[in-house]
Amino acid sequence: MTEREKMARGEWFDPEDAELTAARDRAARLMQRLNSSLPLRGGEYEATLRELCPGIGGFIRAPFYCDYGFNIHIGEGSFVNFDCVFLDLAPITVGCNTLIGPKVQLLTAHHPLDAAERASGREAGRPIRIGDGCWLGGGAIVCPGVAIGDRAIVGAGAVVTRDVPSDTVVAGNPARILRRLSPKGEAEG
Repeated sequence: MTEREKMARGEWFDPEDAELTAARDRAARLMQRLNSSLPLRGGEYEATLRELCPGIGGFIRAPFYCDYGFNIHIGEGSFVNFDCVFLDLAPITVGCNTLIGPKVQLLTAHHPLDAAERASGREAGRPIRIGDGCWLGGGAIVCPGVAIGDRAIVGAGAVVTRDVPSDTVVAGNPARILRRLSPKGEAEG
């Protein structure tokens, strides 16, 4: 099994593998073009964005940073604001009509807890799933393996370490539920 196949399966893999290094180098070249030399709108910007992240149905504003790009899937009508980081060792899936504020970090990378194993350089990825109609405030951090339900709101600067149910507002470090919303977005009770 190749290191890329191990990565895709969520197993421990060697990120220094030649195929994965080439994929990150490709992403770095595309990010350089996207982030520094293209106007934010227009055919060339959007073509470069879709070459970097073929699974994009929404829009991402530069600057934008990722590891590979091919593990990022964003639904129609979704918007990612300036200066976001998506470490896509595992799939990052964002539903439709979701808003992601500036400087949000979606981090799928996971490292061994044992220091000796961690020193080996091996890593794994745990997928992140964000539902439809969500709003992630600026500077929020979503940790590996987290799922955020439909219409959830994540407060600015929150650190999301656990799954977030649909129709809730979470904030803080670690993020906690502050209130529940009706599916129409109104506070309940």
